Amino acid sequence: MSTTEQTPPRTLAEELRRWPDDRLATLLRMRPDLATPAPHDSAQLASRAATRTSVLRALDNLTRLELSVLDALVVANQTTESKLVQIVHADESAIRSAIDVLRSLAVVWDAPGGLRPLSGVAEALRGDESAGVSGLRPVSPEPTPDVAARLDAISPRARALLEHVLANGGEGTTGSARRTIDPAAAATPVEELIANGLLRPREGGVLVLPGEVGLVLRGGRTTTTPRDLVPQLVTTDRDPELVDRTAGGAAFDAVRRLELLLDHWGLQPPALLRSGGLAVRDLKAAAAELQVAEQDAGLLIEVAAAAGLLTTATDPEGAQVWLPTDAFDTWAAGSTAERWVAIALAWLESSRVPSLVGTRDTAGKTWNALAPDLSSVMAPEARTLALAQLAELDEGAVLATGTGVPSLVDRVRWLRPRRPATHGDLVAAAVHEAGLLGLVGAGGLSRAGRAVVAHDHDRALAALAPYLPQPVDHVLLQADLTAVAPGPLETELARTLHLLADVESRGGATVYRFTSGSVRRAFDAGWSALEVHDFVASVSRTPVPQPLTYLVDDVARTFGTVRVGQAEAFLRADDEAALTELLHHPKADSLGLRRIAPTVLVSSIPLDLLLPRLRDLGAAPVVEAPDGTVRVARRDLLRARRPRSSRSRGAAEARTEAGVAAVVTAIRSGDRANADRPASTTIATTPSRALAALRDAIEARESVVIGYVDNHGASSDRVIDPLRLEGGRLTARDHRADDVRSFAVHRITTVAALPG
Repeated sequence: MSTTEQTPPRTLAEELRRWPDDRLATLLRMRPDLATPAPHDSAQLASRAATRTSVLRALDNLTRLELSVLDALVVANQTTESKLVQIVHADESAIRSAIDVLRSLAVVWDAPGGLRPLSGVAEALRGDESAGVSGLRPVSPEPTPDVAARLDAISPRARALLEHVLANGGEGTTGSARRTIDPAAAATPVEELIANGLLRPREGGVLVLPGEVGLVLRGGRTTTTPRDLVPQLVTTDRDPELVDRTAGGAAFDAVRRLELLLDHWGLQPPALLRSGGLAVRDLKAAAAELQVAEQDAGLLIEVAAAAGLLTTATDPEGAQVWLPTDAFDTWAAGSTAERWVAIALAWLESSRVPSLVGTRDTAGKTWNALAPDLSSVMAPEARTLALAQLAELDEGAVLATGTGVPSLVDRVRWLRPRRPATHGDLVAAAVHEAGLLGLVGAGGLSRAGRAVVAHDHDRALAALAPYLPQPVDHVLLQADLTAVAPGPLETELARTLHLLADVESRGGATVYRFTSGSVRRAFDAGWSALEVHDFVASVSRTPVPQPLTYLVDDVARTFGTVRVGQAEAFLRADDEAALTELLHHPKADSLGLRRIAPTVLVSSIPLDLLLPRLRDLGAAPVVEAPDGTVRVARRDLLRARRPRSSRSRGAAEARTEAGVAAVVTAIRSGDRANADRPASTTIATTPSRALAALRDAIEARESVVIGYVDNHGASSDRVIDPLRLEGGRLTARDHRADDVRSFAVHRITTVAALPG
């Protein structure tokens, strides 16, 4: 609906002054670049809105229909809304809705002669046929009369040539054709078209097809095909319960795997590459630990960093490593549903591009997980658009296998036609990643996923909880030294069992295998043999098999038989044969061992280096304290401080709203200050006021008088018609030179309306 009152505004600045505060706030939300820094008044806001950079950003967020409507307005060279409805190939209601969007974005406004686009729109749209614009030139001020009659009068060869020019950008070359000739004397199709005014010569031997001729050739419309046909998604039917169950299982797996990975990295953190990111070998190790593909492991790692659960820090040795943050402990203490919502929202809003992990860039270099450059400003938009389209599907409809995702890419391309081709890749990747994280199941958006897209935290928790696998508190021990978990284990039980045994396979039931190394790992953490026996007996629904009892006892007998102290270090044992075996081991040369007694060896290397090397040789030593007691050498959990950038969405939205309100207040204050100033035809030109005044003249298509200082320091007044303003230079037609000239804005001293 138009915002005009009795008298249409002369400029966009006047239009903005009439807008209510809520509509102005909506503009600043839709075009946030206009709010930074805060404009002084509506004139400066209008000037900033017409800059080429701002116009391009606004056009990038338009659909194919909205771009076509804007292009038709450029072709019509200012027209009424009813006329615009006639020349756009689309439904009338869709066209009027698109016009309302364009008004809200302030890329068009209601001038005295009808709807008018901003001055930079025509240039921004030129050559963008792939985005749905027509490629027609604006209608000339003096249009060719009787275009239809002239088209009927030309020869078939000339008509074919004209249609060829129209289909290839609306320009051609004169070649050897004469530029001034009567229709009767035309010897070639080109001369025939020039003589009838259907092609117009320009400088440099260029021929231009007038916009009014193109409109007639296309049946009175700017395009031959409808612009409001939104590509349909290819779908199939599935039970909504199946979608939610599948998504719930994926959500549980994502949370559990992320927890296991960060638990592991809290003890053995991977190194930070010199160039940033995670080494390929560490990514492969993480994928093996989680039993997933490397790219899927990269997704979980990137999501952990986006959620503030993983960051870089310095370990006790002073090396830069990747460590879980202190927020990880808080996150791990929550319910599975709460933890999933946190990482799902972090993924949805993250600018990271996990789909590129493991691929190669244009230079042939492999993209590492957590690499600083592995991000794109288009990633959050691509995910939001993709999932929003899935949310619009009827309940029970999901993307068809094979063809569903390409149809979704086509739909998003219609919604954002000016985005580069890589945007489609991000959309396809978003569907795959949403499936791995549990927002999408069986090709459809789950109820919990819909709540996440709507940023409804409580509804997401309630929707996910019924479909999460119920945790179990027991395992089934088997005689082959394995334990079968018949379902997802409770968090503490899973952590403990992960310490005592190695994961052999995952699935509906997880299989753990007990080995001498895994049991020794528990002893290193401070467990005793009795505690191990009691634990496995308490969590098993089957009797403890004898082989597992023997395994624990055998490891306990060898564990601690060798004791290490400071000598630099010493080794002592009651078993002389055990020390003799170590002393003569083929790989013991680097330990610097020598025997000082039948049951005592000393080493020349420090204790902290000797312990891991002895374990590499197969020994299971424990550290002896000065009083002769055993001291378990256990690595402490390492944590890093959570990055300050990891803030809640609610806080970010509150800051945005407060900023918008402050900018609206500043603009209104500036407008009131300008209204209280005495009326004057001359504007003292601070840089911002000069730009605003010149922008007003461009939009109003009015002549002005400027004071200008040339390169020699001479000052003069120039009467000009401003045409374009960008990059600190004004392009205008100089009345004195009767030619188009370029003026440096910083040399303009005054701007005044043309007298009389």
